[in-house]
This record gives sequence, structure tokens and C-alpha cells, in this order.
Amino acid sequence: MRNVLAMVLAAGRVDELSVLTMHRPKSALPFGGLYRVIDFPLSNLMHSGINRVGILSQYRPFSLMNHIGDGAAWDMNGRHNHIHVLPPYKGHKPQDWYKGTADAIHQNLDYIKKENPEQVMILSGDHVYQMDYRRVFEFHNKNNADVTVAFKQMPIEQCSRFGLAHFDENDISMEGGRLVRYTEKPAKPLSNWASLTIYIFKTDILIDIIKNYVGNLGKTDFGRDVLPEIVKSHRVFGYRFNNFWGYTRTIAEYYLSNMSLLGDHPAIDPEQWRVRTNLVHRNIQDRLPALFGNSGNVKNSLVYNGCRIYGHVENCILFPGILVEKGAVIKDSIIFHDTKIKAGATVHAAIIDTDTVVGEGAVVGRKHNVKTNQDLQKKLALLGQDVVIKPNQCVLPGTHISSESDIENYQYSKPSEKLA
Repeated sequence: MRNVLAMVLAAGRVDELSVLTMHRPKSALPFGGLYRVIDFPLSNLMHSGINRVGILSQYRPFSLMNHIGDGAAWDMNGRHNHIHVLPPYKGHKPQDWYKGTADAIHQNLDYIKKENPEQVMILSGDHVYQMDYRRVFEFHNKNNADVTVAFKQMPIEQCSRFGLAHFDENDISMEGGRLVRYTEKPAKPLSNWASLTIYIFKTDILIDIIKNYVGNLGKTDFGRDVLPEIVKSHRVFGYRFNNFWGYTRTIAEYYLSNMSLLGDHPAIDPEQWRVRTNLVHRNIQDRLPALFGNSGNVKNSLVYNGCRIYGHVENCILFPGILVEKGAVIKDSIIFHDTKIKAGATVHAAIIDTDTVVGEGAVVGRKHNVKTNQDLQKKLALLGQDVVIKPNQCVLPGTHISSESDIENYQYSKPSEKLA
């Protein structure tokens, strides 16, 4: 699809993810034991034959740029293939940064014009899903749409968090149909078709819209400012997507999307999807296979290369390089690269970032019964990068500790409250 240019929105931090995005953008967040969140849309682009890509980056871009490299992991470094990281450039002050999705495209109109595509695809770099974008383009072209937006049905009680499609009931099929209205995060949703932040524009239409709404009117966001208006003046269609879509905006959603990989019937299987990642990043390709010692015990978990397991691991996702010493117990947790869980330590219902140490006999989190996402949001313990939990120290469920925090402030009043 040489006539298509993809623009991947990967600029944000997302405060809801707390210490996990303190040193990286959300799109570079580790996912599923081996991948980064952005690997999923990039792999979708690769398998769909879209190999000219611009990545709109802003917040702490080094981790993302290091991961993207020259794009070779996704076959985007050939004669006609390329991937470019596009930071904001208008000025030197924070107020000159990307102010929203439409403003980010506005700042890169010169790049789009230089590439001269017939169509531009704009998509979020921080969602987990498998989609053949060629089907969306077929739908878009068949309907001679000016703009096509992808949607998925969501529980109505969650829909106030999303942009919503209102379809023309006289012009609709199983694939989708024309939109008569688009509402952004309404307090009282009247539709349950939620936007996936996947847009296809005819290039000339996109340029005209951006110049008018952003350049002339000072609007900044597609969902809030642009889509509700252009539905009235352009041929805007909605494509209906019915497969798994992992939303990772909150801690609970990120955790549950990861845990969807476990069990006998996982909701997603990155290997079956042929998801690509950069194995050079953090030297993953050079690590030895995982080692399981005589005292090691692993149940219903994903464990990747370079891990050394001498303790008990259950319902967990372990990224490369994890050390679990003898007598340590880890349950219902996600552990990022090169973290050490020392002898006799206990970790339960926690997310632990890279290069962290949980000392001997320490306790992080606690077993609990979680009934709702709100409960999960409150009770997951989070440790940031390079945190060192001292021996026999206890960290409360729901505690978020960054590398700059005074860890001494986070202890149980009764250290005996350890996980059985």
C-alpha cells in the first residue's frame, strides 16, 4: 500500500499509569513479557503492507526512539520503506508542544505533503489489538468516504470515556455505515460504539480540515473538536471492529490486558498474531534461555529468556532477565526486565518496573479478593524503575513507589501480615 502514509500518535504519558510512565511514554510501556505496546499497531501496519510511517513522539522520547531504532524489526527500513520519529518543533517552550491529536498532525503537514500519499491513516500507538487495516481501507474506498473511523462495541457503562458513533440506520451493514453524529465522551451515552482512535483520511480532505480547524480556528483535538463537526459536512463512515481490543489507559486496564495472555484460552496470542518487536532493545536477543532450578515452580505464567527461577511463580508475566531466588513467592504479578526478587520475598498483585530489587524476606502487596476494576486500581502495588526494597520491608497494597520516593514511609504497621 505505497499510496498510504501512517501517522502513529505516541506522544503521551498518561497520568493514570502513575510510576509506570514516569520515564517513558505509554506507547513504549512493556507488555506481555516480551513486547512494547506500540509493537501491536506497528505489526498491524507491517502485515497490512503499510510501510511508510511517522511516529509523533513528545514525552520522554528516548525509550521509544531506542525501541524503534531504524524500523528493521517491522521491515520498515528498505528502499521504499521507512519509519520516522517526529517530535514537536514549533518552538522551545512546553506550550509549543503538541496540544492534541489534530495539532500534532498540523505541525507535521509539511511531512505529509512531502510524502505525497493518496490517503493518510492516523492511529493511536498505545492500544493492543490485531487488525488487518486493508479491510478498513476496502470499506473506506467502497463507500467513497472522505473519512473513516474504526469503532468497537463497549459496555454502555464505560462509554462516557470514549468518542461514540451514531450510525445512519438507513445506511449501514455488518461492516459499518455512515455517521450522522459523533459525540466525544458524553456524560449520558446514547451509543455503545466507541472510537478506537483509528482514522483514514483522503489526503486533500485531511489537509483542508487541518488548515481550517487547527490553523484558522485554533482547534486541537480530532475527537473533541473536529469529528463532531465534519460529520455534518463530509462523508464520514464508521468501520465496526469486533475482535479483542486491549485498552491500557489505567493501571487496572493495563494489568487485565496483560493477564488476558494467560490461561488455557488466552484472549490474545502475540505469537499467533506474528507480533514483531525489537530484540536488540535491552539486548534481548543475546540473553540465554530461561533457567528453572530444582526448587523452581512455575504455574500458568509467561517466562521469557534470561530469567532464572528458583522460587514459586504463579499467574505471572515475567520479562527477560528476572531473578527469583529460592523461597521467593510471586503471584498475580507483572515483573519488568532485570528485576531481582530475593530469597524469601513475597510479591502478590503487583507491577514492578525494570532493574528493581525486592530484598530478602520483603513483602510487596497482599492477597485480596478483587471484584471490580476500581478495586484492582486501588489494590495493585506499583514499584518504579531502580527501586530497592530493603530486606524484610513491607509495601502496602495500592502503594505506588517511584525511584525518588522515600520508601521508609511505606510499611505495614504489622510486618507479620505477610502473604501465606
